[in-house]
Order: sequence, then structure tokens, then C-alpha cells
Amino acid sequence: MRRISKVGMSNRQFIAFDKAYVELSSFQIEGGVSECHLMVHVTDAMLPFTAQLDALFAAYDTLQKGVLKDAQPAFKRYFLSDAANQASLLQEKIVEGSDGAVSIVQQAPLNGTKVALWCYLIEGAIGRMCSDGMYEVQHGGYRDLWSMGNLNRAANSESQTRLLFDDYAQKLNEQGLKLAANCIRTWLFVKDIDHNYAGVVRARNQVFQTQNLTSDTHFIASTGIGGGNPQLDSLVQFDAFAVDGLKPGQVHYLYAPTHLNPTYEYGVSFERGTYVDYGDRRKVYISGTASINNKGEIMYAGDIRKQAARMIENVEMLLKEADCTYDDVDQMVIYLRDPADYLVVRDIFQQRFSSIPKVIVNAYVCRPGWLIEMECMATKLLSNPSFAKF
Repeated sequence: MRRISKVGMSNRQFIAFDKAYVELSSFQIEGGVSECHLMVHVTDAMLPFTAQLDALFAAYDTLQKGVLKDAQPAFKRYFLSDAANQASLLQEKIVEGSDGAVSIVQQAPLNGTKVALWCYLIEGAIGRMCSDGMYEVQHGGYRDLWSMGNLNRAANSESQTRLLFDDYAQKLNEQGLKLAANCIRTWLFVKDIDHNYAGVVRARNQVFQTQNLTSDTHFIASTGIGGGNPQLDSLVQFDAFAVDGLKPGQVHYLYAPTHLNPTYEYGVSFERGTYVDYGDRRKVYISGTASINNKGEIMYAGDIRKQAARMIENVEMLLKEADCTYDDVDQMVIYLRDPADYLVVRDIFQQRFSSIPKVIVNAYVCRPGWLIEMECMATKLLSNPSFAKF
């Protein structure tokens, strides 16, 4: 990975393969740990799923045997077009314990193919599967804990979400960690989100009240978005990321009050964004962000171009609050409610962000009036001797 990185900044590359291509961003600090995000896309939408999967894995395997051979996969998310029929075929190709934490979600790639992959790797890290199902990655003086693909079959979305958070909080407690102090990022993928999101919101609000996560303390960066899973009676999939080894003052929260309002004002409990300062870099996690103003109102109802522009501006303001720009962004996931908007949005992002690894998928946003949402991560050079290096 060192051969493709620039010191202290995100370096992007486009790498073409037979029937697939990879968008890659890497970050390296001299004498420090290198990180890499990649998006793997299939190019031939006419291929059957198994052949598309082979093309995707061939591209990834070539990179991991070459320029990424010293990098440990920490996390992978596969975006599928039909999880009920495809997930079992995918799982047959996944090597448990060596592929990092794995998330599989039904959010069809909107380039017409059946599968895409987002992968995050860390050079020289040590990874292992814990007995509780979380995947641990050790780097510097820190432990990253990834908990992916959590499901249950409780009666409704509210009960399922409450159990998911309670189980996760218990897992963290067994690791000597706390939901409020150590969890940095969550994702909630909700089937039929127009009907089931209200239950998710109620359950999360109730759990957070018991975990000292309030409007007077802080919440957690999150994306709550439409998404399926292979289990017919599981309405909510829960993914999460936590860090062990943090000291007071390392974690900060983003608000951009000129453009966005606090989420609790309209009854939900998540942070617009979070950043973590390490001794040598700043890691920024931007939550799912849509076309909203600082009164909590949907902006530009029915206009995909204007909604996309406002969403991009909102994310820009959150990044600015973390002293970052889009030049520091490592990856993007863009969610579209209506697949018919794909060509318009693809062109907008290709013109503005052609070199940033990204995937555009079909996913209903949590309010019907929002046509588009995006999330991203960023990394910036930092020197703060108060904290251990990454």
C-alpha cells in the first residue's frame, strides 16, 4: 500500500480490471499506519450474479496480493440487488476471520449491476474474530471493534431495534466499553422504512435515555436508511463501530448550525457527524445527510438537482467544522429513493467528485420527501502529542 499513497493526504486511484474496476483512496503518514478505502464495481451488468461476484472477487484478490498485500481488511460491506437469492452464494465465498467484519445489505447498485463492495483496510493491523461475533482490529494503542449484520426476529421494528441496541451495549460492556463513550458510528438498515422507521426511532430514543445519551450529553453518528437483508422476518439490520483506548478530548461532534438543526428537535437521536483525533490524524464520520435546513425542514421537495446540491453543501459545512474539505474525503455512499434519478445524480457526482471512491445505491430515505442522502468518511493530517498515534 505504501507505493500508492501520498504522505498526509488522501490519494485516489482508478484501477481497471477485466469486467470490474476499483476506486481507491489511501492515506499514509511517514512512519505511521496507512489506511485504504476501496469501492469495487462490476462493469458488465449482463452477467449472471455468480459471474459478477467472480469478477468482483478477482479484482479485489489481485489488489490484496499486490499493492494491498500488507493491509488487513477491517470492514467490508456488500451491496446486493436481491439479498434473499444472493446472500447465501456470497457467503460461500467469504472466508470467516480473514475478510474482516462483513456487512451484507440489499441496496441495489444503480449502475445496473447486482453487487458492489466497499472495503476499508489498515496496513500492519492485527485482526481477529471475537467470541461475541465482533471483529477486533488492533493498531497503535487502539482496538477497533466492528459489529456487523446484527438481526433478530422480534415482533416489530421497535422491539427489534431495542433488542439490537441492548445486545450491542451488553457486548461492549463485556469488552469493558460503554455505548456512550466508545461507539463512534452506527448504521440501521430498515425494511419498508416508510412504515417501520418510527418504531426504530422510538426504540433508539428509549435505549439512549438509559445509556446517558441525551441532548445534554451527545448521541452517536448514524445512518438510518432503507435496506433489506436475507431474513424475511427481520425488519432492521444493525451495524456498528467502536474504539477502545480513547481518552477524554479525542471525540468531538459536528453540528453546522447555519445549515442543519439538532436532530432531537424533530424527535430523533443521532449526531450529524463525529470526529476522532489521534496523535497523527483526524478521522471524520459524516452521518447520513439529506437536503434539510436549520429548522429541520425538507429543502426543494421534488427537485433532485436542487436536493443534491443542498445535501452536498450541508456535508461541506460539516466537514468544514472538522477543519476538512472534500479533498480529505476517503469514500462516499449515496442513497437514492428513486432509481430514475440515477443518471442525473451520477453526472453531478462525476463532475464534482470524480476521483473520490463512491457507490450510488437504491435505498429509501427516512422521510418520503427526501429524494437523496449521502454519508462519507474523511482523514486529515494532525499532530497532537496528547493522544497516541493511530
